[in-house]
Amino acid sequence: MYLSVYTLAQEPMAAKTRSGIKRAPARRTPRKAAAKSRGLTPAECRLDSLTGEAEEARGRIEKAGGLVLGAYSDPLGKNPLILAILPIDSIEPTPFQRDLSQTHHRRLADVLHRTGMFLDPVIAVTAPQGGFWTPNGRHRLEAMRRLGARSITALVVPRREIAWQILALNTEKAHNLREKSLEVIRIYRGLLDEDAKRAETQFAFYLEEASLVTLGVCYEKNGKFAGGAYNPIVRRLEKFSDDSLSAAIKAHERHAAMLMDLDSRVAEVIAKLKDRGFVSPYLRAFVVARINPLRWIQGEPPPLEEVLKTMRERAAKFNTERIKQEDLASVGGAPEEPD
Repeated sequence: MYLSVYTLAQEPMAAKTRSGIKRAPARRTPRKAAAKSRGLTPAECRLDSLTGEAEEARGRIEKAGGLVLGAYSDPLGKNPLILAILPIDSIEPTPFQRDLSQTHHRRLADVLHRTGMFLDPVIAVTAPQGGFWTPNGRHRLEAMRRLGARSITALVVPRREIAWQILALNTEKAHNLREKSLEVIRIYRGLLDEDAKRAETQFAFYLEEASLVTLGVCYEKNGKFAGGAYNPIVRRLEKFSDDSLSAAIKAHERHAAMLMDLDSRVAEVIAKLKDRGFVSPYLRAFVVARINPLRWIQGEPPPLEEVLKTMRERAAKFNTERIKQEDLASVGGAPEEPD
């Protein structure tokens, strides 16, 4: 996988829908640049000496019993990179990335066993307490361990913050909402350990969307939480805060608690509908749509907490006796089963 960190342009003002509700700004992708207009030539990538963080990373490699094979400047961003062989026990996956796929790493181990060669170095950064983390290479690392390897080839990036950027740019495998939310909340927990005093908005690039933090807290508590039913609402109203991470996480946890309480109320309504003979994979989406006040609001929508309180009240008063089978006929969207 080839990665690059783009300079983020200032986001445009949010556009408004016909109803007056602000729509999130569209994501911009870099325009195609003129050929050969950026970066270094092969000769310019030569790096004869290391300084600063790169020299510290070299020392960490040797202290761990690793072997530095060489160093060079990244041809795109001009950052120093170190190619090394690391003892396999000195490197671990970052604690905030997606869960290991047993099937994937076993298949990978089988391929490595058949070829007898390891040709795709993992990416590594220095870990806070010693050793190394790999934000991109967990399955290769586990495959090598499965084969009993003593060491592994790694491309060591001296800047540790690149670990969050790599995860944010990782498009190798499409995430579902649960995987992405869990990955984001794990990144958030890692950031809290390292830099809790910085404003949450400064990490927006790593976290992608504020709603994913809140939903991540929900999935931490309940892996089967039906986040897909609530994501359109939370995504529209949850914003990154100028408060510190340590303060902002409390708001996300409060919103997550309100969401989970709301979902328990919605589940009660769904149970009543099922008792009346309603069968549909979209019952939760139907109920949530019925109690969602945003579709009737013109102009600036109210805060998320206010919307969730209103939805909870409406769920408590939901009259299932008035629902007819034809009401469900045109319903689509997030299915009742968790995504």
